[in-house]
Amino acid sequence: MSKNKKIAIGAIIIGNEILTGKKQDGHFQHLQKTLAHRGLELSWSMTLGDDAEQLTQFFRFSFSLPDIVFSFGGIGATPDDVTRQSVANALSLTLAPHPEAIAEIEAQFGERAYPHRVLMAHFPVGSSIIPNPINRVAGFFYQQHHFLPGFPEMAWPMVDWVLQHRYPTLRHLAPEYEETIFAIQAKESDLLTVMQQLVTTFPHVALSCLPHLNDPPFLELTLRGETMEVKKAMLTLKEAITEHDLHWQHHLE
Repeated sequence: MSKNKKIAIGAIIIGNEILTGKKQDGHFQHLQKTLAHRGLELSWSMTLGDDAEQLTQFFRFSFSLPDIVFSFGGIGATPDDVTRQSVANALSLTLAPHPEAIAEIEAQFGERAYPHRVLMAHFPVGSSIIPNPINRVAGFFYQQHHFLPGFPEMAWPMVDWVLQHRYPTLRHLAPEYEETIFAIQAKESDLLTVMQQLVTTFPHVALSCLPHLNDPPFLELTLRGETMEVKKAMLTLKEAITEHDLHWQHHLE
């Protein structure tokens, strides 16, 4: 896979308990770290409640993208687990028993698989399973979307499986170089034109501007991208800051 090809990766975190604060999410940070080990990074993240209509609408949107998506939560068997049906609704598909997923549940639970646990093996038609190494209740994927349990001890090994088996060569696509300077006593309005010109001249360099209301105030300016492009862009930025009679430095004193 080309190193320069942009692959967007998204995360969807589902559960009313996350939105109400009853439970703290750990998936976002873990996925960030897991991707970073491969030289990858998240492009976006969304947290949603167990609202079937809202989930259906968002899945319609996310499936319209070419992005790789990891979705956590809502694939159990209780009434608030509406992710599977919402995916099916978004894709105008039906839910149907998946033979491999049923076999996994039967192997783990025997007769206790029925009548309820087996319902967790009903996936949108055309889905494939993601093995669950903890209790063998599989997740599933459809196209570039991957649906995992909300339990971290199950979901995180399943993320590893997805990356190893579906995307073994997907590595080192995050910007390879980053450089930061601090523009002292500068406001965003002072350098707005400079920043606009910079992103136009260097379209493949990502610019981040964080204002700090300290005494004195300053701007934290970060450029990310291919090494030589970042170095050229940073030289241009430094010269422009100096031309505006402002001072920049690499480190805060």
